[in-house]
Amino acid sequence: MSHTLHSSDQRHDHDEACRHEAHPAPVDPHHHEHEHPHACDGHNHQAPHAHDHGTETKQGASHSHSHSHAHDEHSGHAHSHDHAHGCSGHGHAHAPAPSALQQLAAQEIVNGQVRTAIRIMQMDCPTEEALIRKRLGRLPEVASMDFNLMQRVLTVVHAPGALETVMDTLRSLDFTPELPDANAPQSAPVTPHKPWWPLALAGALAVGSEAASWLGAPAWLAAALALGAIAACGLGTYRKGWLALRNGNLNINALMSIAVTGALILQQWPEAAMVMVLFTIAELIEAKSLDRARNAIKGLMQLTPEQASVQQADGSWQATDLKTIAVGSLVRVKPGERIGLDGDIVAGRSSVNQAPITGESLPVDKNPGDPVFAGTINESGSFDYRVTAVSGNTTLARIIHAVEEAQGNKAPTQRFVDQFARVYTPVVFAIALAVAVLPPLLFGGAWHEWVYKALVMLVIACPCALVISTPVTIVSGLAAAARHGILIKGGAYLEQGRKLKWLALDKTGTITHGKPVQTTFELRAADADAARSRILAASLASRSDHPVSQAIARAAQADGLTLFAVEDFTAIAGRGVSGMIDGMSYSLGNHRLVEELGRCSPELEARLDTLEREGKTVVMLIDAERVLALFAVADTVKESSRAAITELHQLGVQTAMLTGDNPHTAEAIARQVGIDEARGNQLPEDKLNAIVALSAESTTVVGMVGDGINDAPALARANIGFAMGAMGTDTAIETADVALMDDDLRKIPLFIRLSRATHSVLVQNIVLALGIKAVFLTLTLMGMGTMWMAVFADAGASLLVVGNGLRLLRK
Repeated sequence: MSHTLHSSDQRHDHDEACRHEAHPAPVDPHHHEHEHPHACDGHNHQAPHAHDHGTETKQGASHSHSHSHAHDEHSGHAHSHDHAHGCSGHGHAHAPAPSALQQLAAQEIVNGQVRTAIRIMQMDCPTEEALIRKRLGRLPEVASMDFNLMQRVLTVVHAPGALETVMDTLRSLDFTPELPDANAPQSAPVTPHKPWWPLALAGALAVGSEAASWLGAPAWLAAALALGAIAACGLGTYRKGWLALRNGNLNINALMSIAVTGALILQQWPEAAMVMVLFTIAELIEAKSLDRARNAIKGLMQLTPEQASVQQADGSWQATDLKTIAVGSLVRVKPGERIGLDGDIVAGRSSVNQAPITGESLPVDKNPGDPVFAGTINESGSFDYRVTAVSGNTTLARIIHAVEEAQGNKAPTQRFVDQFARVYTPVVFAIALAVAVLPPLLFGGAWHEWVYKALVMLVIACPCALVISTPVTIVSGLAAAARHGILIKGGAYLEQGRKLKWLALDKTGTITHGKPVQTTFELRAADADAARSRILAASLASRSDHPVSQAIARAAQADGLTLFAVEDFTAIAGRGVSGMIDGMSYSLGNHRLVEELGRCSPELEARLDTLEREGKTVVMLIDAERVLALFAVADTVKESSRAAITELHQLGVQTAMLTGDNPHTAEAIARQVGIDEARGNQLPEDKLNAIVALSAESTTVVGMVGDGINDAPALARANIGFAMGAMGTDTAIETADVALMDDDLRKIPLFIRLSRATHSVLVQNIVLALGIKAVFLTLTLMGMGTMWMAVFADAGASLLVVGNGLRLLRK
């Protein structure tokens, strides 16, 4: 576990793709010890009261598990590859989107070492990443590095006491590293833009140099104007290029420095000046375009107001800064206001627009006891709510943080492009060198002509458009999904979703509403008392938060029955519960438990079969000798489930339902919604085995949807684990591959369509970037390419792929 040094927030150290640490469930003082979050989190929760009444066990014995499938890289991974490539926009420290970074711990202890998050405002793209990785990689104190270029955050795992060495090394590379302040305001510090006039002056001087050359003016005039233009806008490029070359890195700054210097040596004064000016303009425009992708979730961050009306000790109400409001405070919301913090309504009623969190199109009615979430909009009435999370730990804040972290989680295509670019630049550089030297030496070619061609190729050698195309596309897809209430924990899952062939689904709370009601009560023992049997069953059921148990307890409560005290309460995993009441042992369990106890008669079997074929779940009250009574409980299927299954079939995805319910009930529910295959009596290990069986073919991508701890092993084994109804639960947001922020299964077909669209844009961008490079390489070798054309092609390709990637934000 990671122990926070500078903040009360804790983050998990993901030492490998989607590997989740085991930790105790959070304790809620308002719940009994046997109650646990129902979100499928995949952590090791201490759940002493596991039980199953024939439906899904929403709590179970502790499951410490981890993803065995390698999805992607997380913090803590040492990345051995070095990116010898560049990107436009480097060095321009434009103001980024406000980030939740300030609310994270600046440092954490990780296996005896220190993990530090460092913001570097000049770190725009892989150009800087390659330079930093190579330099810091030489330090023995540095164990690993992780780069989030979109948020300009470098996370370093280093030896204790080595932080200053790391910071000094970054400063030596002409960067300005900053440590985030956990107590700082949420919005990131704004770095001022560079003044516009040097670039304008450079442009005027470059045009003057071109005009002087055309008009036949003295050569010294064209040269002076060109050198003035380069001095006005190119010194930063030369400085960064020299740093790159000194560290053995061929990035765009190094390539441009070499190309412009070569043009000056060849006395191509106007062209050298124009190339530097065009390059500076191109990187400025591209940086602006990148900011759109970088700020894709900025709208989410601006959803919360700066203040909220808080009740004071004397009963008055006062506007208070959100960051100073503590848990337990009472906040009042007026009609039309945005809700600033998560909480539970204590007085008043209203309808709330939750679209920013869940993507729901219609407002949701809220009554006392219902939760409300930061960033949502109060549509009509006024209400007071009790704060349950501080500003840095709201559901919205966790969504923002998860999306930010996902941006640094590289998709397979992005890793391939990085590896390709690592080879591409040196190869093209070597070809350019050969073009400059071999024709004059071997074939008597003109040195001036072939050196010029080589310089043009150097400009083309920068894989900016190729490298930048993938992160912009992935980030746009992640942000588009978040706006629809789909939280994707990395580009790997977004890209893999298009390959989904099988989707396994939990039943209770996933396909059904998860709020069953008691429909049938029958005495099975002639001498049993009906009222006492109901009280005995409800006394056991009330100790559990399982949906079936709660249905029985609610029915007894509605009839005004007074419950008995239960001693020695015990969970029987996958079967039911038992306890001592008035000195006698009783059990409340499902069909499986009755069979194992040998209490099932042919007549009872027939009755159970009839009820189960009606789609009902049956549990029985058992004493030391016999079955005293049976209770039938029915759940209702969500309309959205039917629509979702239909859409999945249209997308070519087959479906399977894995439920702890009996096979008859499972088949009845499956028929109602159109599911291809239903498996009943599924214990957690059975669900895991079912996922393994569905994944038997190495090319088959299998997803699992669930909302209970008993689903955790299957969720971990699936290629993509979907957590249902993740609102307000830390564990689901932290550990699921994909978290659906409400209980609507139709978000899964939306996720698949978005994944396919993302892949299509990725392919388009790669073809665009490589195609333009190939065309200009050919033109150059044919003697038709010029340096300024190469700069236009490089910048144009970058802008094209950035714009194409940003289209996903409109999906």
